[in-house]
Amino acid sequence: MLTVLVDYESGNLHSAQKAFERMAREVDGGEVIVTARPEDVLRADRIVLPGDGAFPACRRELDAVTGMTEALTEAVITKGRPFLGICVGMQLLATRGLEYTQTPGLDWIGGDVVRIMPDQPGMKVPHMGWNDMVLDRPHAVLDGIDTGDHAYFVHSYRFAVADPAHLLAHVDYGGQVTAIVGRDNILGTQFHPEKSQSAGLRLIGNFLRWKP
Repeated sequence: MLTVLVDYESGNLHSAQKAFERMAREVDGGEVIVTARPEDVLRADRIVLPGDGAFPACRRELDAVTGMTEALTEAVITKGRPFLGICVGMQLLATRGLEYTQTPGLDWIGGDVVRIMPDQPGMKVPHMGWNDMVLDRPHAVLDGIDTGDHAYFVHSYRFAVADPAHLLAHVDYGGQVTAIVGRDNILGTQFHPEKSQSAGLRLIGNFLRWKP
């Protein structure tokens, strides 16, 4: 089993790689690689798209890797390989991002990425640190994860999903903030599972076992 973490110069992948390697040893002993090669994405059994920074910059960096967007589309949409987007990697699943300027996303899960606007005075943006998840619907990747389990967030923009059926979990931060989205073979987490202790590691392990 080969799990590929896509490297497109948009974040430090070291901690994510270590977390996926740890859980792969427990699940099936599969290989985990970090790569910028579209051909590796095409042969992967599972694909992870991390991302840190601003939506427009991440989209530019992804497009700058020749053939990568096309390889992701073929592997995930055409071939149905299990996919996990993390942080901005999740946001890129949206129809468009509205950070600084309107930027098209991959449009794999409909919706817009909009600025967090807490409805309570004194709540700071970015939303940074631990927050308790509320599970909105069951999913195989959430097995053993419960409402109240906490995850680690660092972001100023949120994914406003167009179809509530694609919202798997949220947190409250002066209003509802999407935590996990999903449809078919596609998942995304706004939080960093590799930094979210037991709940995050369980989610990674579940993803590596998942057969959509």
